[in-house]
Amino acid sequence: MTARRARCALLLAFACLTTCAKPSAPASQSRSYLLGFSATPPRLDVATVIRTIDTWSPHSDAALLPLTVPWRSMLADTAAAVIIRREQLELVQLYRSRHFPVVAMIDATDGLAREREAPELVALGRSIREPAVQRVYHEYVAAVDSILHPDYLALVMETNLSRLALPRDVYDSLRTMVNVSAASLAASGSTARLYVSVQVETAWGRLPQTRAFVGIDEDLRDFPFIKALGLSSYPFLGGFAEPEDVPIDYYRRLVPNGSLPVLVVEGGWSSASVPGIASSPERQARYIKRQMQIADEARALAVFQITFTDLDLSSFPVPDGSILPLFAHLGLVDTAFRSKPALAEWDHAFARPRREN
Repeated sequence: MTARRARCALLLAFACLTTCAKPSAPASQSRSYLLGFSATPPRLDVATVIRTIDTWSPHSDAALLPLTVPWRSMLADTAAAVIIRREQLELVQLYRSRHFPVVAMIDATDGLAREREAPELVALGRSIREPAVQRVYHEYVAAVDSILHPDYLALVMETNLSRLALPRDVYDSLRTMVNVSAASLAASGSTARLYVSVQVETAWGRLPQTRAFVGIDEDLRDFPFIKALGLSSYPFLGGFAEPEDVPIDYYRRLVPNGSLPVLVVEGGWSSASVPGIASSPERQARYIKRQMQIADEARALAVFQITFTDLDLSSFPVPDGSILPLFAHLGLVDTAFRSKPALAEWDHAFARPRREN
């Protein structure tokens, strides 16, 4: 991999190939879903990005591409096409060379604080309420689609949590902006299957803690163009003490008539305890097993984790009050690439032959 390609993967990690044999497949149950990860490394250095991709490739048959709109650069008049060709194209070409379908997701707000707009916009004193800022988003979405050609493309993330957390006028602007881009992609003949993601714990009334199932009807009304539904799910943060407590219809209930295929595009269970929540590597492994059962029940299209490794927080900028430490131990390997018990459960699912839905 060239230094430029490695830098591209590094930039993707938080904007956001070894030839090991795959586990032998049991003759019994097949799976409907792809399995995969993103390029997010445990540490922000080029060599570790390369190693991360090389290490998870034998455990995957798809690649996740988290994207954040480069607001600052584009508002300073750098074209989206220039940025994407410079920072993402080689990475996607690498994934394609491995025959990985590419599932992209564009985050237009603050992924670690849904009550806020994107950090770069906040720092600039700008807002997606402005038509000029919305034009930047439209340009970026069009360039992602026309240059990278993802198989699936999310235009906004965690819509239900955003609707609850953002000021109403900001959410309304977000909804309008996303729908305009979706219409433009349809008019241009895009072949990407468009989706948005919802936060599963929020849909079940567990974040915030209402304890009443809410569902996603409003999200379906707000974003009627979607051809699939992305899921963000961290049940350990939603009050589930044990993985087996998560209902078997945890995904399926969101689309009970099967009208939309579902893709888990972020989530996991910490292998370490975090404030107020006890966990362990063994508990995380049990969650991976339970998650695959839930995905089977939903006939999911894909199950992704953003992180294959844990995060070395000393390598990442962690602002005061950030919730990033809650997600530092979601990896199936640790920061030194040592396997956790959860990787064996993942590989057990990966070994099953995959069927088309």
